[in-house]
Amino acid sequence: MRVIDNMAEKVRRSIRTFLRIEPAQKGYFQIQETLDYDSNALKNRIWYRGDSDELEQLYKTMPGSANQSRFWAAVPTPGREIRKIHTGLPSMIVDIMAAIVMADMNEIKVSDEKSDIWKKICKDNEIYDMLKQAVTDTLVIGDGAFKISFDSEISKYPIVEFISGENIDIVYTRGRVKEIVFRTECRHQYKSYVLEERYGRGYVMSALFCGGKTVPLRSIPQTENLEEKITFSSSFMLAIPFKIYHSNKWKGRGKSIYDTKADNFDALDEAWSQWMDALRKGRAKEYIPLDVLPRNPQTGEVLRPNPFDNAYIEQEASLSEGTNSEIKVVQPAIPHESYLATYITALDLCLQGIISPSTLGIDTKKLDNAEAQREKEKATLYTRNNIVEALQNTLPVLVDAVLKAYDTANQMPLEDVKVEVPFGEYANPSFESQVETVTKGKQGGIMSIEASVEELYGDSKDEEWKAEEVLRLKAEQGIETLEEPELAQEIQPNMTE
Repeated sequence: MRVIDNMAEKVRRSIRTFLRIEPAQKGYFQIQETLDYDSNALKNRIWYRGDSDELEQLYKTMPGSANQSRFWAAVPTPGREIRKIHTGLPSMIVDIMAAIVMADMNEIKVSDEKSDIWKKICKDNEIYDMLKQAVTDTLVIGDGAFKISFDSEISKYPIVEFISGENIDIVYTRGRVKEIVFRTECRHQYKSYVLEERYGRGYVMSALFCGGKTVPLRSIPQTENLEEKITFSSSFMLAIPFKIYHSNKWKGRGKSIYDTKADNFDALDEAWSQWMDALRKGRAKEYIPLDVLPRNPQTGEVLRPNPFDNAYIEQEASLSEGTNSEIKVVQPAIPHESYLATYITALDLCLQGIISPSTLGIDTKKLDNAEAQREKEKATLYTRNNIVEALQNTLPVLVDAVLKAYDTANQMPLEDVKVEVPFGEYANPSFESQVETVTKGKQGGIMSIEASVEELYGDSKDEEWKAEEVLRLKAEQGIETLEEPELAQEIQPNMTE
């Protein structure tokens, strides 16, 4: 029995040795990026421009084997050309989202002592139009930066501009923005120059380059009045970066909503172009025998076909016995249901995670009730919230920097200002449904008059009006508000005792 146990132990030991698992060798993968940040920004810009010829030129010159097989890069066989149609969806998505956000944006509120000067600066720079363009460029390119400068020949107030991401570089130190570099191309006497302006905390440095070499700023008229370095208080910068999404390819830069959708846009254009090509090739064809062709009543000559109202195909008359000359109309069958399903699927892929079809006026499911429409608006709401959050984080810093720049230029002491960027509600229920909901809550004893007024009117009325409305409702309902007695009155001794 002991011998058998020893044999079993040896077998178990050999099995444990046999099942030893060796760790995998460390692998090494080398992947070459097709485009850098600037090239990718230019690609997104072409998609936003929405020109078919520009898209075809872009993809035919882009590097990478995958790009050569895309619809816009494909070269058809001679004689079998297809009309390439762009739907314009990328531009529509960005324009609608920017319009939705800016329509909900209320007036920027600044501290009372700086309110008047901010309104003048805001009017001088047309700040709200600039913000709409900033949101548009950021959604397309990925990021950008607000640039604050002065030009006494144009305005006595600070000049605020938004420069999109393809014309800037952002320098980080330990995850913090150290400098923002603005690049501006200038041309003079058939030569190309690049003005590089470095905006940091407390300074602005300018340099001019031509052919990769530094040249004096006075070399061209556009920069002759600039100084190489300007210093001011290090408590603020004259440039504020702005981005909505974070890029997973380029650290520290923003992400465009087109970055993961370009292939889907290409597929949508292919589906639509193929559908329209099938319709063009599937036109009805009319075959007319020679003896019944339309002829000129004066000369008897066969009338030439008119592609608009008299298109036909000549057919030889049959000489067989018992045959009659008949006009035949042939209409090929077009599988429009298959094309529609393909188009809807491609459209859904383009819009997923960005915007709802109903926001663009597209009703693919034929759901017309209000509740279903609000459910479909959730994708738009999520994207809108991301944009609103980015604006609410950036605009207070921008307004503070603009006002400090104005104070610096006028040799006034710098002060921190309190800034509020309020936004209204989007896709909220109708006023009738809100009244019904609030009434049920009030009657159920779970809402006070103050909460009812706040829920019903929100940001549409100011605090003073809502307080007066609460008092009016209490007066109508017979609710009196009594002042609480002071503690001194409660404990005052009775002098008659």
